[in-house]
Amino acid sequence: MFLNSLEKKTEEERVRTAQVSIGEAQGTWYVMWSDVKEDGRASQESWYEGIHWDEMLAVFRERILEKQLEGFIPLLEMGSGDLTVDGRTMYIQRLHYYSEANSNEELYDQLRQWRLKQAGKEGKAPFIIATNRVLKLISTFVPKTEEELLQLPGIGKNKAGLYAADILSMTAEQEQKRAFPLSWVAEEVTQGEFFAWLLQEKERKRKAEADKQETKRKLLEVITKGEKIDSLQEQSRIQRRDLLLWIEELDREGYDLEPYIDRMLNEVPEKEREAAWQAFELQGDRYLKPILQAMYKQEELSAKDADRVYEWLRLLRLKFRRTNAATTAREAG
Repeated sequence: MFLNSLEKKTEEERVRTAQVSIGEAQGTWYVMWSDVKEDGRASQESWYEGIHWDEMLAVFRERILEKQLEGFIPLLEMGSGDLTVDGRTMYIQRLHYYSEANSNEELYDQLRQWRLKQAGKEGKAPFIIATNRVLKLISTFVPKTEEELLQLPGIGKNKAGLYAADILSMTAEQEQKRAFPLSWVAEEVTQGEFFAWLLQEKERKRKAEADKQETKRKLLEVITKGEKIDSLQEQSRIQRRDLLLWIEELDREGYDLEPYIDRMLNEVPEKEREAAWQAFELQGDRYLKPILQAMYKQEELSAKDADRVYEWLRLLRLKFRRTNAATTAREAG
């Protein structure tokens, strides 16, 4: 079903050849690697034998990257039809790799400070405004126009419409060392170092996912005990803002957090909860800042008070969305 040949130059300027193939027989997938050693002996390895496509593909991707790191170069271009990484994904990965090594740190810090202030204004987590990687891309390639900004992965029309003016006001003061479009980046990337970085990224993501699952498990344990936010923060060592993000994610994944949310909301005066609920009904539940403004005058809340109100508003929003979803389901039924 899939076959590609690869070559590797040895220190003696000889060429070693190899082939990688994927086959299927009666529902079983096979991935085979064969090459010729430096002493001329033929060698064959079985990388995978099993019935799971996703598992087979994961093994194939990891092992072929290892071989490319060793110096084997595919004779057929690893493009959009390839089973490793499609052309667009590889292009984006090269941009990230290049930006991590070549960012303008002064501009990057300026962008991070802007993001923090913007997140505070909107009552959002900073990464929702822009991830660190997006800020690295901006600080490296220094877009000067909205059109150039839109060429960076992670910046869509919606975000450009919201933030382009702020971002471009910062990049206007910085030198753009190389012009857009960014097709030149591929020529500047050393293949061996790039594939080593890809392998490191793979391991980083695997570890991050394992850590994420462990954090969820611990968080669910303390939620089950009915611990308050302060106690959750102390036991999980997670920042308060991030704790609410975790709770929202657990809710999206279908965990029954309603009893816990109700316990937390019972500490909020009923009059304030009702006012917030009415504001959600009138203004929608996408943004919290308009809800806060509808309930309080600006001078009535200190920064600390506002943070606490945002916390219970986010919990109330979860309850509001659950209630609306249940009502819609009943009406549809």
